[in-house]
Amino acid sequence: MGRRPFAILALLPLVFSASIHAELAGPATVTDGDTLTVAGQRVRLFGIDAPESKQTCLAGGQRWPCGRSVTQALERCIAGRPVVCSERDCGRYGRIVAVCRAGGEDVSAWMVSQGLALAYRRYSTACIGQERAAMAARRGLWRGEFVAPWDWRQGKRLAAAAAAALSGACRIKGNISRSGKRIYHVPGAQYYDRARIDTSKGERWFCLEAEARAAGESVSGTGEVSRIAPKISGSGCMGGVPRAAPHCVAASPARG
Repeated sequence: MGRRPFAILALLPLVFSASIHAELAGPATVTDGDTLTVAGQRVRLFGIDAPESKQTCLAGGQRWPCGRSVTQALERCIAGRPVVCSERDCGRYGRIVAVCRAGGEDVSAWMVSQGLALAYRRYSTACIGQERAAMAARRGLWRGEFVAPWDWRQGKRLAAAAAAALSGACRIKGNISRSGKRIYHVPGAQYYDRARIDTSKGERWFCLEAEARAAGESVSGTGEVSRIAPKISGSGCMGGVPRAAPHCVAASPARG
């Protein structure tokens, strides 16, 4: 009888370990670039940090909606594939933190290898190799300038955008037509001088054309404008870059 408490205590680490490494499996939906919902549970991908949904980055001197783009890339990666997540920890917001595999392939490793997310060194060194390879190949975020997601959440923003705003360089006019269509006018365009900005109607100034496009604006005198996003090379969800697979291919950047 005297030994029973010690036996129970000896089993506790095993029970705790089993609960930490529980698995979730089932259909998955994407919340953002590093968060899934699997079998009804919110899951934070272990070892990576991706741009926030509203975050923008620079590529080729133009701003692009990197937060939305990486979310869409993850959706393509997950779509129609069985997802299994092995729990590693519980985040501070109560979310499960897990290594997730889509069709048996490591999603976190693929995201970092394509430059769609950063290795979250504060919590793991698992994806540092993939990050170095993405940086060397200038994939995804590494094609231009960006703020690390953990710094962006603390209020840090791209210096180039802030400098443009302070210098009065935000001269692109974003109008809303009578039919509700959003149209932007660049300096020198046919209707630029006639266009007036009424902020009470939701109209605004933009610093860069890519910023206007990301807000859903079309250039004056043309049809819809493609949103700019860096080309994501390769496909599949592994740390390497397979040559072809239908799931994990991001859109190519618009030209011009």
